[in-house]
Amino acid sequence: MNPLISVSWLKAHLNDENVIVLNATLPKATAIGKPTETQQIPNARYFDIKTKFSDVRARFPNTLPSAEQFNQEAQNLGINKGSVIVVYDDYGFYSSARAWWLLKAFGHKQVAVLNGGLPEWKQAGFPLEKKQSCHYEKGDFSGALQPDFFQFFNDIEGLKDNPETLILDARSKDRFEGSLPEPREGLRSGHIPSSVNLPFQELLSGNTMTSMLELKTIFHKLNPENKSMVFTCGSGVTACILALGAELSGYKNLSVYDGSWTEYGSLKNA
Repeated sequence: MNPLISVSWLKAHLNDENVIVLNATLPKATAIGKPTETQQIPNARYFDIKTKFSDVRARFPNTLPSAEQFNQEAQNLGINKGSVIVVYDDYGFYSSARAWWLLKAFGHKQVAVLNGGLPEWKQAGFPLEKKQSCHYEKGDFSGALQPDFFQFFNDIEGLKDNPETLILDARSKDRFEGSLPEPREGLRSGHIPSSVNLPFQELLSGNTMTSMLELKTIFHKLNPENKSMVFTCGSGVTACILALGAELSGYKNLSVYDGSWTEYGSLKNA
């Protein structure tokens, strides 16, 4: 399945029996308050990254959940092994890619991100409904964490000096360089040594992913030698947008640093 699908494709397949639409909106760390969107794509189910699909007992935000937790929450959403899943968020491109990456990491192959999310759906004039909470018939999803989708602190300590690995940071230039304070209180500014800045916004054109030609140009310029790539950001969310862009560009050997700068900047002194 193509990892990125259009709103037109979703409109045409919205009522297919095995299609499940997930709203994976996560409040932005840099924003005040929560998203105020009251409408959703019809029959969308809320993929709650913050409390259902993260280890809430962990020290750092958005930490990878156990397979047991992930499977239970996926089943509660009615997700089956054969489900075709389309993920979106209210912003256009923010947290939907994190849900896509999580589902892939736990072995689900039929999953894609909606290009442009809810803003693009609205712009096309497609139907909406009021957001609502529902109970679903329990699904039969059962996954196990696949190797190499995620890296952790000790992995990064080894990879940051590896000439065969490129670490790309999705945060803004100012945050990467440390000229803008981190939005999380008490977290120092800076970046992982040897990492390279690629703000996730550079992969976007308005609400949607930029053209394939532009994506390939961006990644080839940064990685002409086709090194393994590790993506990081503030807390492992927008790093997944870079992972999506790299996969669309044909790259393999991609992984996300789960704790990202929130973990690294907390555990490693400047």
